[in-house]
Amino acid sequence: MLKALLTVCLMVVFASPAFSDMNMPKGEHKEMHHGHKEMCKCKMECSGDLMEDMMHKCLEHAGRIGLTEDQINKITPIHREMEKKEIRYKADLKIAEIDLKEIMEVKDFDLEKANAQVKKIEDLRTAQHLEMLKSMKDVRSILTDEQFKKMKQMMYMEMEGNEPHKKMMKNK
Repeated sequence: MLKALLTVCLMVVFASPAFSDMNMPKGEHKEMHHGHKEMCKCKMECSGDLMEDMMHKCLEHAGRIGLTEDQINKITPIHREMEKKEIRYKADLKIAEIDLKEIMEVKDFDLEKANAQVKKIEDLRTAQHLEMLKSMKDVRSILTDEQFKKMKQMMYMEMEGNEPHKKMMKNK
């Protein structure tokens, strides 16, 4: 009995973060993490957003980074596919979280079903994170070392809330 109670308590504690920002607008979610960059680096949800940002910024600032037309043509379909996967992931995650809520609604909920659902949620997150890493690796393999340095510098400055340095702008 004590073991079951402890398991339920742990499930609630670990499931709580999954529900804590479900209704939070995307902008507020990013603002919330802006001041906690170190913590954010460890969160899969955030790293997905950062990976998405990296690819989007790479295409948005192709001139600053010095991308060729061929590089843009290779990166664009990777970015589009990643966007589609991100949308599917968010929908699947939302459904899985609703299913977990439904399982836990009853007073004497089925612990095995709840455990399985929590594992499903984590499996979804892990699979999405791995997909994002693969896409990021694909995009980075297209960039030259110099382009990668420029992109990294630009992303760092944006995370810090600064505009790209004039020196970088001249290096287009």
